[in-house]
Amino acid sequence: MLRADVTEAIRAAVFEELAAVGFARMSIEGIARRAGVGKTAVYRRWKSKLSLVLDLLTAFAADGLPAPATGSLYGDVRALLEVAAHALRHPVASQVIPDLLVEAARHPEITDAVRGVLLDGQRGVVASVVRDAVARGELAEGADPDRALDLVVGPLYWRLVVVRDARLPEGYLDDLAAAAVAALRA
Repeated sequence: MLRADVTEAIRAAVFEELAAVGFARMSIEGIARRAGVGKTAVYRRWKSKLSLVLDLLTAFAADGLPAPATGSLYGDVRALLEVAAHALRHPVASQVIPDLLVEAARHPEITDAVRGVLLDGQRGVVASVVRDAVARGELAEGADPDRALDLVVGPLYWRLVVVRDARLPEGYLDDLAAAAVAALRA
């Protein structure tokens, strides 16, 4: 039987190793060293670094984020932006996400897992926000959750991940939330 504490140590080590050296340079040896275990402990659980990373991404996606329920579209959008900004500025995520996007171009399996983590999970949360806003009469029937996702998270993702400017001026998330809500209502 596999020890849960060892499995958790390995999972934590994977994120640290990804942040430190990236997927291409990541090794089972490095993961084992960070986790304080032998390589065999890793190989008992996963057959390769790719299967290990895919498993972790899939588990992360399954955990998901709860949809905000502030009682208003603006409040829900602002809450989504706050959570996304926090996640995208996290030291590990800010290193791992761009690296995995590059690797996704080389490994279709990573593309599917990254899509599950970055798109499908967020899509479900935003769909719930849109459904609630329609029910409250804040958005028209038939409002498109995919468009909402693009409008809400897209600008923040661009700034924090693509441009890599983690400095958000005071009031930036408030202004972005107001602009996204106005665009969704248009």
